[in-house]
Amino acid sequence: MKRGGYPRRVLLMLLGAIIPGALLAMTGLWTSDHPPLLKWTLTLVVVTLSGGFALAAWQRVVQPLRTISNLLGGLREGDFSIRAREADPADPLGLVHYEINALGETLRGQRLGVLEATVLLNRVMREIDVALFAFNEFGRLQLLNRAGARLLAAGEEELLGRTAGELGLAPYLQGESPRSFEGSFPGRSARWELRRSTFRQAGRPHHLLVLSDLTRALREEERQAWRRLVKVLSHEINNSLAPIHSIAGSLAKLLDQDPLPGDWKEDTRRGLDIVGERAEALRRFMAAYAALARLPPPTLEPVDVGRWVAQVARLEQRLPVEVRPGPDLTLHADADQLEQLLINVVRNAVDAALETEGGVTIAWSGTAASGVEVTVEDEGPGIADRDNLFVPFFTTKPQGSGVGLLLIRQIAEAHGGSFTLENRRVGRGCIARLLLPGTPSDTGA
Repeated sequence: MKRGGYPRRVLLMLLGAIIPGALLAMTGLWTSDHPPLLKWTLTLVVVTLSGGFALAAWQRVVQPLRTISNLLGGLREGDFSIRAREADPADPLGLVHYEINALGETLRGQRLGVLEATVLLNRVMREIDVALFAFNEFGRLQLLNRAGARLLAAGEEELLGRTAGELGLAPYLQGESPRSFEGSFPGRSARWELRRSTFRQAGRPHHLLVLSDLTRALREEERQAWRRLVKVLSHEINNSLAPIHSIAGSLAKLLDQDPLPGDWKEDTRRGLDIVGERAEALRRFMAAYAALARLPPPTLEPVDVGRWVAQVARLEQRLPVEVRPGPDLTLHADADQLEQLLINVVRNAVDAALETEGGVTIAWSGTAASGVEVTVEDEGPGIADRDNLFVPFFTTKPQGSGVGLLLIRQIAEAHGGSFTLENRRVGRGCIARLLLPGTPSDTGA
């Protein structure tokens, strides 16, 4: 289409609409008996008015289109400050101007939001203590933050544009993600967590490499774990050594007496019995600690859920345990570990129920797709201290080791499941929930 074709066609159409009427008027005028001066005057008036109206109509059609074109061009160029003056929604042309103004305002708000988000993202990227590297499809570095520059011990300008191989990062653009590894870089040596992802910019693929230093967090967690362990060990050992030390001193004073009291043998035997009891308690404590540390990986085999639950319920002789039958399900799990887990759960439930002369109920439900949920409910006094529920070696029982619940959770997690303990919402007591993942060997209900 030729340049200016649309305005020319509009003008020709307007002239085509006006000229026939003007020609008819001129024909009637010049065939009349009017004086020549009047004929020429009227002819000039008709031609002038016809051309003027045609040009005015042409301007009213073309000029708004040029205005709209300029507005849209400004929006395309990113200039959202341009506005149309005649924006009246009651007028068709004003409605177009109104919508263009609204579009400009919307785009301005979106652009402002994008700019603010970009500024925030850039600031976060620069200040975050995680090394970020973005490589283009050719493996050249396009973006990094301050932590990344510190890691490579160079300036950002010096690093941008270089390949991953030149920076020593090529091995980390391949392999498993996420993963952790011990690595040494020009700026730091530590244990790192690697995460890698892809994104597109300008339609081209890019690779994002994230390296997080785990050393500080691991060391802090290690220190906290050692503090908790030393605190618990000190508490338990002191609980045993303090009476042993006191009784040993009392027995030494007793044997130093001359002559010996008449009941010295009874006092000595009673003191030795207490020493033996405390030594046995300390032995049980250390045995429980060793059992927790030596838990082997599960050996998977078919386990019938109903038979497993019924067998554990029969082992408890202190209190009848009610078993509510569920669907016929089979798990692939370690039968010995699951039996040990459920024995500990039922034993805790019975201990609690005996305090209030309540009952204990075991039930299970699930499918092959959703897995198995085993619940053990008791009518005991409930949980008083939830914060220390899974703290190693913390116990409120006189003969407790403080590792039972922790061992239960460890076995459940080793099977890919979970274990929770909470107070019942209706009635007194607790409810223990054991979730184990489903297996293809589910035999159905």
